[in-house]
Order: sequence, then C-alpha cells, then structure tokens
Amino acid sequence: MGEIEDAIERADREAFTKEPPKTLKGRIGFLIKQFGSAKAVAAEIGVTADSVNRYRRGARKYARPDVAAKIDEAVKQRWQPLVRKRRHRQAAATGGITVETRARFGYTAAVGSTDDGRFRRLTVHLPPAYAQRLFDARNDGASDQQMRQIIAEGFKEIYFQDGGARALGLSDVEINDIDYLDLGY
Repeated sequence: MGEIEDAIERADREAFTKEPPKTLKGRIGFLIKQFGSAKAVAAEIGVTADSVNRYRRGARKYARPDVAAKIDEAVKQRWQPLVRKRRHRQAAATGGITVETRARFGYTAAVGSTDDGRFRRLTVHLPPAYAQRLFDARNDGASDQQMRQIIAEGFKEIYFQDGGARALGLSDVEINDIDYLDLGY
C-alpha cells in the first residue's frame, strides 16, 4: 500500500463514529438484519437457528464464550464498513477532507518565478469534490501516484492559488518525498 492508501485506512479507523450494539440481543438483531434470516446467522456463528431466535427474543442473555467471540467478530466485520461508507458519503457530499502533510512540493510556474521544489508542512481542507474524487479513485484501484495527483490538484487550487485569487500562472503541482500524510474527514 502507498502513503495515500495508508492515510485513508488510518482515517477510517479513527472515524469509528458509533459503537456496535453491546447486548447479545442487539448484536443478534443487527446480524439478522445483515444476513436476512436467523438460519443464515446460525450458519455463520455455528449454532442452531433456534438458539439464534432465543438470543433475539432475549430468552438467552449470554452465549457460550466461543459463540460470543464468533458473534463479536461477525458484528465487527459488518459494522465498520457501514460506518466507513457513511463517513465517505458525508465527506464527499458536504464535509470535504483535511490533508495534513510534510512533503516536497514542486510546481510549474510562469517564467521569472522560482519553481524549485521545497519541503512544506501544510494542513489544507479540500472541498467535497476532491474527497469524492479521492474515494472514487481508491475504489477503482488507482495507484498511489494517481491519488497523490488528486491531492496535489486540490492543494494547487485551495492553497497555492487561493481559489483563483493568486498564482494564476501556476500549472502543475507535484507532491514528492512525503515525510508523513494524514487525512481527516
């Protein structure tokens, strides 16, 4: 994995917005909603469908430790992707994405100005359109270099050109030699 992919993974782990159900009844209810039936949940966790229905009704308050561990694992596998999808949708629709990095930035500028790359430590909030492009690229299996380019374009527009208020002659911005890169959304 590249630096951008790692940063997205870290942001996803840090963005655990809501804990999964704590009670056995709540966890089983969630799993039944995910799998569609008590029989499918039973096959997943290694018990009978009757046992799953007892857990759902609350007739059994506790599961055996080995079954409880399987239930816990099944809930965790299915819970986080839902939270992740919701966070990605929110960032892409309204929230945007914050990029904090220390890297060497190089760019192509107008004649007479310096375009030597240099290390900068930047924290820039990119608009939702860039978050959407970044998530789409990741889902499409884009390379780390392609995802860097999306972030570089965002930095060019928001940081270097200040939304069109300055540095209009600036064309290509490149991110190289990344010391660290963190994303937040």
